[in-house]
Amino acid sequence: MKNIIRVLIVDDSAYVRKVIRQMLSRSPFIEVVDVAHDGADALEKIERLGDQVDVVTLDLLMPKMDGVEFIKHQMARRPLPVIVVSIANEGGEKFLAALDAGAVDFVHKPTALATEKMFDISDELIAKVKTASTVPIHCITNVNELPSSLPLPRPPMSSGKIELVAIGISTGGPQALAFLIPQLPENLPVPVVVVLHMPVGYTNMYAQRLNRLCSLDVKEAQAGDLVRPGEVLIAQAGHHLSFKRNRDQNVVVHLHTKPFDLPHRPSVDVMFQSAAEIYKERVLGVVMTGMGSDGKQGAAWIKSHGGSVFTEAEESCVVYGMPRTVVEAGLSDRSIPLNQMAKAIVDYL
Repeated sequence: MKNIIRVLIVDDSAYVRKVIRQMLSRSPFIEVVDVAHDGADALEKIERLGDQVDVVTLDLLMPKMDGVEFIKHQMARRPLPVIVVSIANEGGEKFLAALDAGAVDFVHKPTALATEKMFDISDELIAKVKTASTVPIHCITNVNELPSSLPLPRPPMSSGKIELVAIGISTGGPQALAFLIPQLPENLPVPVVVVLHMPVGYTNMYAQRLNRLCSLDVKEAQAGDLVRPGEVLIAQAGHHLSFKRNRDQNVVVHLHTKPFDLPHRPSVDVMFQSAAEIYKERVLGVVMTGMGSDGKQGAAWIKSHGGSVFTEAEESCVVYGMPRTVVEAGLSDRSIPLNQMAKAIVDYL
């Protein structure tokens, strides 16, 4: 992390600009160098400030030039780490478009803006600004500009070695999944279940968008859903996802809110542990880009039951946090760049 992280705040609300400045000023490692009231103003400020801006916090719904248009213009000029700070469920399509355009992370802005509730996001925002300042510039890209990998062979019938691919992912995850999942063939002989750290209210919309890109069926997981080959289930934001066998011995999705004391809900650890308990050695866990250590304990559960774990290589991660903790714990069987991950998964089935 840089000694001092210089931040530009972009929001059309003077109150929000003031509060975000106050929140960020709590960290001795962060300096707010300027504020902007919309995307066009932000582009002018960055042009003037040059390399004095390290990270941008960005509202999405603004007059004149909104957040998505700002990201597109700025990334074409000079890629910068952008953290979206916006209200969940307002402008949801813009939120997903912002991620596609190159935003690296997001913070859910409380709806009751003119209250102390705004300060509830202070610690999260500071942590994400610090992390964003370390993101390699080459990883900040429009998902549509990612290099294509070679066409995948159509997989044979499952050998039975693997019956579930379980993926855990966080910062940079929406973009990485939009690259990875469409490469998996439509006759994939195993199910794929994904825990992605995302604000409540967005996972269904994201799953629908991903479904339009894929030959596989992609949907937000619902309680009682059968876990079936050829389908991709995205865990519902706000609920842990685990697995149960029904009276017919089919595996179904179980959604729950406990434990409450984990930093993420859904938790990769919870999903991985349940997968290991149900599928034993026939689980392939995949830990991809993201900050923090969610997935490390779950990877240990998978390994202890005889399963396998792949991690995304540092070179392609937006944030090499979650994969690093798994690798450093000696739990990773292979470290694989994003553009080779789909082939590695198919070859392992």
